[in-house]
Amino acid sequence: MQNDKIVVGLDIGTTKVCALVGRKNEFGKLEILGMGKATSEGVVRGIVSNIDKTVEAIRKAIRQAEEQSGINIGVVNVGIAGQHIKSLLHNGSITRQVTDHEITVEDVNRLTNDMYRLVTPPGSEIIHVMPQEYKVDYEEGIVDPVGMSGVRLEGNFHIITAQSNAINNINKCVSRAGLEVDQLILEPLASSMSVLSEEEKEAGVALVDVGGGTTDVAIFKDNIIRHTAVLPFGGNIITSDIKQGCMVMQNQAEQLKVKFGRAIADEASENEIVSIPGLRDRTPKEISLKNLAYIIEARMEEIVELVYAEIVRSGYANSLAGGIVVTGGGSQLQNLVQLVEYITGMDTRIGYPNEHLGRSKIDAVKSPMYATSVGLVLAGYQPLDQRVDHYTSVNEPVYQKQPEPKSTTGSSNTGGGLLQKLKGFLSDDIDNKQSY
Repeated sequence: MQNDKIVVGLDIGTTKVCALVGRKNEFGKLEILGMGKATSEGVVRGIVSNIDKTVEAIRKAIRQAEEQSGINIGVVNVGIAGQHIKSLLHNGSITRQVTDHEITVEDVNRLTNDMYRLVTPPGSEIIHVMPQEYKVDYEEGIVDPVGMSGVRLEGNFHIITAQSNAINNINKCVSRAGLEVDQLILEPLASSMSVLSEEEKEAGVALVDVGGGTTDVAIFKDNIIRHTAVLPFGGNIITSDIKQGCMVMQNQAEQLKVKFGRAIADEASENEIVSIPGLRDRTPKEISLKNLAYIIEARMEEIVELVYAEIVRSGYANSLAGGIVVTGGGSQLQNLVQLVEYITGMDTRIGYPNEHLGRSKIDAVKSPMYATSVGLVLAGYQPLDQRVDHYTSVNEPVYQKQPEPKSTTGSSNTGGGLLQKLKGFLSDDIDNKQSY
């Protein structure tokens, strides 16, 4: 039973490491059973830079989540981000020899598996292959070719790559913390699962996840992901600007940003002053909220302009009826929605991971800052591409994992990740069936 399955999401971010333990209730909503959080000191702009500090943060977060949920955690879904993430479009095709039979799930999976054999730049590897649309003989724009007749099957694929070293470091940290990785998921894809509606994905929408070290962009149209990008700027660079501009300590700059920061300087009052405790034997420092807002606005304008340039580069700038959805910890900045709308001219809202959440004693997870963590848990119950359900349900026993003897692994015991499903299916099946 899927309701009995418990999934753990582990978000290894630049500012925090967060572990969420969740399960689906009888209404299909996600219940958060436990949450653990630790300060992340070993991650810079989404990339692990200190193994030992990251391992310690993971252990602390997992320990808190275990104590709160009463679950012994062994397997986790982990997010990956960083400037090293690249995406590209690629076309692939196969020629079927049996023309009087319908195109089968095996044909589609064979074509998809071919994409994993693409030659990538040295030091990188493919983490996701997302089908766009298919072409059967001369008929284009097919979303699902299974059941059609044809000789040549072609497909356009959105391929996401990451640096091998970054992947290995994440796996090493998780392994040293005594855990096993079930799925490695691009963070903007995870966030999209928790904050975007199916209607928005159908109409066209750009998800902008403003994290501590990076700003992630994912663009959807016709329920298909069309473009992804990771920008090496986030909330931490705003904090650094405040630290330098106001001549305060790092923690004081962060508190100023969170409590009093605005993305539009004109919205700040001329007369509001905040007093910051001075260093030893020094008088308190007075900070004008107007000046604070000018510092924040300058940096946020730069970030939003880079995001908009990425949307334009994708070619979908004029096709996003759903506008922009901003999430992540940085989205909580006051007046950010107005700033994004002013620069891009597109409707904008803040994305909260509430739609998929049921009743929970942990209200903190409803904050945009936990959108990625919630999405990593949801990824244990549904694939990144909904068509995968159809492609795999016909041959479920082929790739389905058997339940572990212990029921407290803290993750999915009844299904592998998207990549594991496709690869497992092919490795067992393709060599034993007739060639197409």
